[in-house]
Amino acid sequence: MTLKDVIDKIIYVIGKELHALLCRTKMKKEKSEMKKTKKILKICLIILMVIILITGIIAFVGYMYIKNKLDKINYVDIDTNTIEINEEVKQAKEDLIQEKKETKFRTIALFGVDSRENQIEEGTRSDCIILAVIDDNSKRISLISVYRDSYLQVSGKGLDKVTHAYAFGGPKLSMSTLNTNLDLDITEFVTVNFNSLVDIIDSIGGITLDITASEVKYINGYITETSKVTGKTAEQITKPGRYHLNGVQAVSYTRIRYTSGGDYKRTERMRTVLLAILNKAKGLSIGKLNKLADKLLPEIYTNIDSNEILSMFPQLMKYYVDESKGWPYETKGQTINKTWYGIPITLEENVKKLHEEVYHQTNYTVSNKVKEISNSIIEKTGYK
Repeated sequence: MTLKDVIDKIIYVIGKELHALLCRTKMKKEKSEMKKTKKILKICLIILMVIILITGIIAFVGYMYIKNKLDKINYVDIDTNTIEINEEVKQAKEDLIQEKKETKFRTIALFGVDSRENQIEEGTRSDCIILAVIDDNSKRISLISVYRDSYLQVSGKGLDKVTHAYAFGGPKLSMSTLNTNLDLDITEFVTVNFNSLVDIIDSIGGITLDITASEVKYINGYITETSKVTGKTAEQITKPGRYHLNGVQAVSYTRIRYTSGGDYKRTERMRTVLLAILNKAKGLSIGKLNKLADKLLPEIYTNIDSNEILSMFPQLMKYYVDESKGWPYETKGQTINKTWYGIPITLEENVKKLHEEVYHQTNYTVSNKVKEISNSIIEKTGYK
């Protein structure tokens, strides 16, 4: 074996040992890094579990807090199967269910009653009737005021002012009356005593409105009356202009009905005040909203339970109030037996327009019940 062969052999052995050493070192390093990686992953997993746990606790606490607030609402149990709905409307709803389709509209009846003795369920007239039409597709809410003096058929009572339905049978009869006259399928309602608006408006720091000369003539009488009922004082309005109104003044403004436009203008004032309250509430702090909720919620009566309201919250936060208008669109006043009524001209045409404009039902055909009521109104009043 030559010297060169010996040197090559030594180099080969040294190289082999070095390679083995490097491999062992690499393996140890990889094992160490793997242990380190596993340790990091374990720590991250623990942190993630803690975050999920904390988030869950916060969500649960938040849910229970809001639920506790909503439980202050006065829940009224109504058998919705006893609320009248016209046959064609029922059939259309059943057809959607069979076709596994959902209606994109949800209509809730809002009633504002003027009760001195807190008679919320019946025995008092609904001075304010608003249809809150929630459109799931366009994410908008339309507020449609039904004029309180509208001459409609109150279920089981004959032709009368729609406001009397609440006095005769509370929210159940009112919903039935709206359904049969307007081809709707309302089964949910919210009622607020209009006098409670005084406290609500005061809780948000008042609202700013324009008072016209014709309104100044009548508002002070209502301010005096509302002050007596609520036990709260308010300054008189002496001249037209822009005013920051407190609760007594704002509610008195909604009660004015003897200016040009009569009850139609009065209904418009109610919507103006409600929208002003909504817009003011949007800018309130969490603390003030909390106080407002404590004041408002116990004065609400509804058949929508707190869990249902909770489920609606995430959706409604994305919605906006799109329009506010009055119904019937076309009316003519008439005095019958010394009582003034707003006669829809005609009921059939007004219902058709409502469904086409608000519910987007093209070429809508009213139900036989609406045609029957419409013809009865024409026969009674002579207005076509």
